[in-house]
Amino acid sequence: MRGIRAVGWDPVGRSGRAGGTIPVVTTNAPHSSKPKHLAIYTGSFDPITLGHVDVLARARTLFDEIVLAIGHNPEKAALFTMEERAEMTRAAIATGEGTSGAAIRVETYKGLTVDFARRVGACAIIRGLRNSTDLASESQLAITNRKIAGIETVFIVSGEEHAYTSSSLIRQMAALGASIEQLSTFVPPAVFDAIRAKQADPAHPLGALLRDPLID
Repeated sequence: MRGIRAVGWDPVGRSGRAGGTIPVVTTNAPHSSKPKHLAIYTGSFDPITLGHVDVLARARTLFDEIVLAIGHNPEKAALFTMEERAEMTRAAIATGEGTSGAAIRVETYKGLTVDFARRVGACAIIRGLRNSTDLASESQLAITNRKIAGIETVFIVSGEEHAYTSSSLIRQMAALGASIEQLSTFVPPAVFDAIRAKQADPAHPLGALLRDPLID
């Protein structure tokens, strides 16, 4: 079967004579490249929890690429450094469930989240919801981000088993000397290994607190 050529004049007409004037239109026009939908999943992740991993796994089915962005919160006393959080997060992603789907990279940043979103070309901010309390506070933040930066927020509800899991809860449990068995139901293995190391380090505030509970 004769292939179809691009738009132009067929040198041979339908009658077989040269000089025909039948325009031939191609059916193989190049397709435009599909735009990539990149989202950022932001938080302090100090430390990352299984609830975070759950939200991330669900988000991977919705976007082409996700940047897990670890932000600096000056209002919180950090348990882990930014570099330690990034390392634990990469380990949690590599070994966690739901490893198929969107590509993920981990980055750290300081400053406004919306500025970071512009810098990486994000089309949306991912936020996890555990309960109605989260919804109230996150909705206000989402409206503000849309108003000042024109970026949408996508809410993802975590699994019910993570409804009351938070990084602040993990820090409190670690400070009170929670066992690895207790922590393992809330955080990935890389995190409770790191917490155990902090608890054993007398130079770290967490280790000092466990040795002297009167320290504020």
